[in-house]
Amino acid sequence: MAKRRSLPRPLGLLAIALVIVLAIGVCQRLRRPQPTPAVRPPAAHVTFIKRLAPYAQTLQGQYQVLPSITLAQAILESDWGTSTLASEYHNLFGIKGSDPATSRVMKTQEYQDGKWVTVDARFRIYPSDEASMKDHALLLVNGPKWNPHLYDPVRQATSYEAAAKALQTAGYATDPTYAAKLIRLIKAYGLNRYDE
Repeated sequence: MAKRRSLPRPLGLLAIALVIVLAIGVCQRLRRPQPTPAVRPPAAHVTFIKRLAPYAQTLQGQYQVLPSITLAQAILESDWGTSTLASEYHNLFGIKGSDPATSRVMKTQEYQDGKWVTVDARFRIYPSDEASMKDHALLLVNGPKWNPHLYDPVRQATSYEAAAKALQTAGYATDPTYAAKLIRLIKAYGLNRYDE
C-alpha cells in the first residue's frame, strides 16, 4: 500500500486560505446588483410624446402649466392616445362635459368608497388633440365654476412632484395613487426635460 503524501503544513494552510478567499469573492460578485440594461420605450410612446411636447411647451408659456404634467396626464388619462375617448373624440385628459351637443356619455372607472366602480359619465369632445390640450390648460387656469382657484397650487408648483400632488389634492382624479402614477411616468420617460 502506497503511503499518501501530504502537503507540508504551511502550504496546506495556504491552499485552504486561497480557496476561502476565492469563494468569498464569488459570493460577493453574486450578491452585487448587476446593472439593468436600458429599456427602450415603444416607438408609439416616443412618437406620442414628441407629437404633444411642442404644444405642451407653448401652453406652459401661456398658462404656466408644466409640460411634464400635461404630457403625463395625457399619457395616463388616454392610455397613450389609444382610449376610445382619445382616439375618437380627442379628449386626452378625461375632461367631463355637460352639453349634449359637445359631449358623449361613456363608461369610466371611478374610485368610490374604497373600490373601483364603473359609471356612466359625460365627456367633452374636441376637434383635435391640441384643442383638448388647450382646454386642459384653461381648466387648470380657471378652475371649475364652483371653485375658480382649485388648481392654482398646480400652476404655482415649482416641481412636477409638487404639481402632481396638488392635482391629487384638488381631486382632479378619484384614483388615490394618481400623483404617484404621474410622477412615475415623468421619471420613466424623462418628461421633465420639456419643462422650462
